[in-house]
Amino acid sequence: MKENIIELVSKAKVLPILRSSDPKETVDTAKALIDAGIKTLEVNIENPKIYDAIKTISKDVSVCAGGIVTTMQAKAALESGAKILSSPIFQMHLLKFSKDRHIPLISSASTANEAYNVWKAWVPFVKIYPVTPLGGVLYIKDMLRQMPFLKVVPLGNVKLNEVQSYLDAGAISVGVGRDLYEGYSHNEITKRVKSVLERLNS
Repeated sequence: MKENIIELVSKAKVLPILRSSDPKETVDTAKALIDAGIKTLEVNIENPKIYDAIKTISKDVSVCAGGIVTTMQAKAALESGAKILSSPIFQMHLLKFSKDRHIPLISSASTANEAYNVWKAWVPFVKIYPVTPLGGVLYIKDMLRQMPFLKVVPLGNVKLNEVQSYLDAGAISVGVGRDLYEGYSHNEITKRVKSVLERLNS
């Protein structure tokens, strides 16, 4: 199962990042993305109520629980149906927790040194965050020029129309947040994201 989920993230190209304190809004947005063909998405743990949203969403898609900083959060996320854990930090307690339970962990890094240490710990993916203020596509190119073995997932104010540029720079997948869904209706989200996925996979 672990390999399958890692493969899903690798093939996804776009990793939607859902950030909302409202469980219903989170579920509704996830449904619109799923209708577009999204098979893996991240739900940020904004508050304990979001675990209920994960329970619902995980029936239809592989959920990555984001914003995890404690093992207590990690445990609650897994009990809710999450298949991947994502943390904004690189923390040894979370690393041990994920390895003990054979659950993929995505850790974040900002600098080349941090990214290397995440890779050295056998973490499958490194989130480069916040990528936009760090230099965007050029920053990813520069980092991967020195360390092409890294499997990076850049995110942080990335726009949907920038995804291809990040993929061309060597990113394994690209995290996109509010630009995917904020201000759009259910049908608009589905139509917009489906169109992008078709282009990326053509």
